[in-house]
Amino acid sequence: MKIVVIDDEMYALQSFLNEVIDCDVECRFFKDDERAVLDYLAKNTVDAVFSDVSMPKIDGLELAEKIVALGKNIPLVFITGTNLTAEGLTESVREHTLGFLYKPYNANKLRAYLNLINKRTPLLQVRTFEGFDCFTDGRIVTFSSAKSKELFALLIAYNGNSLTMSDAIAHLWGDNDVEKAKILYRNAVFRLRKTLSEVGVNCVSFGRAVLTLDKANVTCDFWDFLKTGKGNYHGEFMRGYDWSIEYLPELDRIAGLRD
Repeated sequence: MKIVVIDDEMYALQSFLNEVIDCDVECRFFKDDERAVLDYLAKNTVDAVFSDVSMPKIDGLELAEKIVALGKNIPLVFITGTNLTAEGLTESVREHTLGFLYKPYNANKLRAYLNLINKRTPLLQVRTFEGFDCFTDGRIVTFSSAKSKELFALLIAYNGNSLTMSDAIAHLWGDNDVEKAKILYRNAVFRLRKTLSEVGVNCVSFGRAVLTLDKANVTCDFWDFLKTGKGNYHGEFMRGYDWSIEYLPELDRIAGLRD
């Protein structure tokens, strides 16, 4: 796999190299020479471009327009220290954009993008602010039941921590007697496993009475917001799930919506 990385900061380029040094990735690094970037891309085949957005000599978004105009259908990943999202891109650039890397680099997210580019493991993109939805390759994931979707939402909220059957039942089936709740839990687990298998994202370890999410091939606006304080949070998180309100005070605090 061959990728191009564009960033005016040597420290950022070195950090990127450190994360991919043991991967089967050939990197070509550019600082802020737009002509050199475009000449190289015109003459060479690459699998993706990772580009900083704000550089002294290059506007990363304007450069992206010129890369798209080459007509070589090169996937783009934007590197940024701002809260740039897909809504800030033109339609043509958005169609070629895999996503965003927020500084400082998240190693798991970088590896997930590399896996997606290499077509080894699909990347699952999770949106939690306002409602809850998941996407692979730009297509929404359809869960076979509302409760299997909510169970996965709870796993996302647990942020990589293990979710026991008793905790899941308390959050999702607390109004049912214990034996019925266990049956409903197992049915939701079965349906969730089937859905993830169908989209090719094996990101959950299904243990005995415990579920654990592997974050390596999953990106999530909630996780990014907790880490960086940047994102599209405006007071709503996983709308429609009663248990989600317990997360609002901390999200509001990070967003500066409350003391």
